[in-house]
Amino acid sequence: MKALIQRVSSAKVEVNGGVVGEIKAGVLLLLGVEKTDTQEVADRLLKKVLGYRIFADEEGKMNLNVQQVAGGMLVVSQFTLVADTKKGTRPGFSKGAAPEEGEQLYNFFVEQCAQQIKTETGLYGKDMKVSLVNDGPVTFMLEVN
Repeated sequence: MKALIQRVSSAKVEVNGGVVGEIKAGVLLLLGVEKTDTQEVADRLLKKVLGYRIFADEEGKMNLNVQQVAGGMLVVSQFTLVADTKKGTRPGFSKGAAPEEGEQLYNFFVEQCAQQIKTETGLYGKDMKVSLVNDGPVTFMLEVN
């Protein structure tokens, strides 16, 4: 499971011209699910994301996490994060979870996240338009096994 996290001033997801998820300051999280992922992996990744210190403290140092700054979380499914790009010029998707399994783990991740922080989402498997104001820019790829 991979999460590309971006510290944002604002972010939103639109589907068919309508906004389906939107946050002010917080984290935009693009989530890729691999076929070997489990709920335990999702729990570990969420713990890491929520604890990751990417927000500035009073001295301007990245010492605070999203919960400490009362930020929001916008979680968007993105299967292309788990693509194999090591060879050639076309990505391979054999590592990605099957659509049904990926959606189940995505929904599990979102449900667990929503119990701990204000959480908005995109729509799994849909063509989405994601807009954001990346604050910094600050972007990190997080993975757990």
